[in-house]
Amino acid sequence: MEKETSQPRASRPDVTAPFDPKAASNFLLAGGHPGWLGLTYRDHGDDWTELTLPWREDLVGDDVRRVIASGPIFSMLDMAGGIAIWTREKHFLPVATLDMRVDYQRPAGERADVIGRCECFRTTRSAAFVRGIAHDGNPDDPVATMAAVYMTIGNVRPKND
Repeated sequence: MEKETSQPRASRPDVTAPFDPKAASNFLLAGGHPGWLGLTYRDHGDDWTELTLPWREDLVGDDVRRVIASGPIFSMLDMAGGIAIWTREKHFLPVATLDMRVDYQRPAGERADVIGRCECFRTTRSAAFVRGIAHDGNPDDPVATMAAVYMTIGNVRPKND
């Protein structure tokens, strides 16, 4: 017998409908690691997505400066990169992170939320290329920059080949 919970379960998005990052975030960010981190949807465009990583005491990486550790920022950028791919392609398809580089420019502000903005700038039949930044309120002064390659799995329309 399944145990009842007081928390409503996020409904699974319709994978046959055009991908809507705002609507899908209710499902994608509700559980697992993104849910534990507390990631939230912020905004999107044709080929980019923004997520917010809220500051929390248990995410602190420096007891003196009270800033978010690098690991949660990496995870947020990875998730934002995947969502940016689906946003550009206008449909959900399985992806796997093949290579991701994050260069930290500076620590985030003390007790500051961190915003991740990722753009999928190129896709091929089997790969998607993403770049992004993490910032704490000023995109011109990033906390980190990111470059990643994701493997796309399944039926993908080739672009820019």
